[in-house]
Amino acid sequence: MSVLVILLVLSVFCWSVLAGTQRNWAAFWEYRNLFLKGWLSTVQIAGMSLIVSSIFGILAALALRSVILPLRHLALFYVELIRGLPFLVLILLLFYGPAEVTRNVERFTFGVFILSFFSGAYIAEMVRAGIESISSSQWESARAIGLSKWQTYRFVVFPQAIRQILPPLAGQFASLIKDSSLLSVIGVAEFTQSAQQAFSATYSGLESFLPLGVGYLILTLPVLFLSRYLQNLLHYEH
Repeated sequence: MSVLVILLVLSVFCWSVLAGTQRNWAAFWEYRNLFLKGWLSTVQIAGMSLIVSSIFGILAALALRSVILPLRHLALFYVELIRGLPFLVLILLLFYGPAEVTRNVERFTFGVFILSFFSGAYIAEMVRAGIESISSSQWESARAIGLSKWQTYRFVVFPQAIRQILPPLAGQFASLIKDSSLLSVIGVAEFTQSAQQAFSATYSGLESFLPLGVGYLILTLPVLFLSRYLQNLLHYEH
């Protein structure tokens, strides 16, 4: 039902914008392969970043709960620093800051790293909240039956925490897809940059950027619906 409402709203919006106007869609059609290549590149960046940022997030969350004080403070510094910076500022700082490093790294690889580094801080807080949602009685019960710390995480904590984390993690994945559009400012060949190239060549703004919006919606809407479905499912089970 929600999908039908969104499609109806989009149809009305497109009709109100396009009705009575003459648009140069033929020029856009010549760049269809460029759009498709950029869209697939965005899918690749988002998929790889989701995996890497999950690793960053889990490691940072475990470090936040570490008994080693310097490690805990380092993880806290990472999480709070990244959450306090706009993603665009972080991109510019890391891309133009350590120039000796970025000069020898492919922009696609750098884009995946910086997006994962940014998203990992948010995932760390989700994982930490999921772990801390496990009651102290379950930790004590695990110790009472002789489970080691790793076994407690493996068999008691993570299976329950993952259920709590999945809905916000799906929402974070949608944000990650949208944030990937900012990588175009450092020349990463992704979907937004493809639209900008088509616009520069044709000077057809709406024809270039309307498909861009539709392309991102194709990626983000299923993820957002999955997030809402998981939220409702877990709420029902409780």
